[in-house]
Amino acid sequence: MAKMTDKKPAKAKPKAKSGPKKAKSSASPSSKATPVMVATVRQPGVERRKNHPTRAKDGYMQVLLTHVVPHFGKPGELVKVRPGFARNYLLPQGLATFATPHNLRIVEKHRERLVQLEQAKRADLIGLAQQIMQRSITIEANANPEGHLYGSVNADQISDALKADNFPIEAENVRIEGPLRELGLYTIKLHLGQDVDTEVKLWVVPSHNEEALV
Repeated sequence: MAKMTDKKPAKAKPKAKSGPKKAKSSASPSSKATPVMVATVRQPGVERRKNHPTRAKDGYMQVLLTHVVPHFGKPGELVKVRPGFARNYLLPQGLATFATPHNLRIVEKHRERLVQLEQAKRADLIGLAQQIMQRSITIEANANPEGHLYGSVNADQISDALKADNFPIEAENVRIEGPLRELGLYTIKLHLGQDVDTEVKLWVVPSHNEEALV
């Protein structure tokens, strides 16, 4: 009889403990980081310095003239000049100042004042012109019997005659083509200033000494 052999059952291998699976990282080590957007911060002090009126722009800077500068302008005018010319000549000599907002306001008020003064002056000149037109002046001169003057009557004498009549007229205000050499009545044109003109009647008469001799 065959012998029965007892076979031991094979032991089951222990199962490996299953733990939570780790999530694989989708990002590879060579991938680049996403750039972060940073808000621009305003810098008021820097902006003010960039826009300051004393800062040169395009190679030039603006200055306010305080005196007449040949080939540049008159007092109160805003001009563009090279920074070196401004800092080395105009500003040290007192011929100009920086075109700051404060100085610009002062100049604007000064211009308004000048306009008012010019308007008042023109009104005075118009009044003076009307007074002169209503008057006549007389100048005595030595002349021969035919009425020809031995000398002549010029702008200086006409100015003196008007001043003697309380009219402040200078020789440069008198408009005559040349000296007057005859006795008679003349209409003398006068330029008082700005665009105001007038005229005065002038009598050139013989001197009293000649009348006594006749």
